Amino acid sequence: MTVLDFPAFKKEGKKISMITCYDAAFAKIVGASNVDCILIGDSCSMVMHGKPTTVCGTMQMMVDHTAAVRAGTDKFIVGDMPFLATRKSLADTVESAGQLLAAGANAVKIERIDTQADTIKYLVDSGIPVMAHLGLTPQFFNAMGGHKKQGKTDSEAERIYNEALLAEKCGCFSIVLECIPEDLAGRITHAVSIPTIGIGSGRDCDGQVLVLQDALGMTQGAPKFAHKFMDGWNLILGALNDYDADTKGLSGQARQ
Repeated sequence: MTVLDFPAFKKEGKKISMITCYDAAFAKIVGASNVDCILIGDSCSMVMHGKPTTVCGTMQMMVDHTAAVRAGTDKFIVGDMPFLATRKSLADTVESAGQLLAAGANAVKIERIDTQADTIKYLVDSGIPVMAHLGLTPQFFNAMGGHKKQGKTDSEAERIYNEALLAEKCGCFSIVLECIPEDLAGRITHAVSIPTIGIGSGRDCDGQVLVLQDALGMTQGAPKFAHKFMDGWNLILGALNDYDADTKGLSGQARQ
């Protein structure tokens, strides 16, 4: 898959599947799957580093996880620009995005477009594909008063809708829509020519993205919208306990 396939998939009515990944071992499994593309989300700060929010993610984290995932697969990779990475200066933004591409990403994802349209245009014009992230943007959770569904009021819905139109105008190749009403997601999906990738925003989007560990049922307290496709927590826990029991049943002899 390439950046040009995203609008082509939408035009052909083909859904896009995207999953997060943060390490080479899982990247090899995802690489062998039918999943279309990978997001190296700043959620790695929570999933892999145990931090409380994505605000704790750093540029070095994103570069290291991007390099690790690239080592395990040749699938299309989108790397998150972490908190404040696009807010310091244009030069710093370009440098940070360049680091992600040098580490193996094919594109970058940026939360919120309306306040940084010129920056997005500059990145796109510089050969750096940009995926927009609208709706619930976790890096802004302090300003939002928490991780809450967005677009529930008419004014919020109109702002997100207009921001999606702006994202397309700025040259973004796709848009993540997180935790917005399904009817709003559908309205946006039909209004833009670039694909929408939903997470907690209903089935009308052109594709879906999930955190890998949520999809595999490895996360306790995962969001309600995160569909679980296996009970990974109990499967892994059971395997570890089986290993423990097997080891302790060997009467002190090392298992070969």
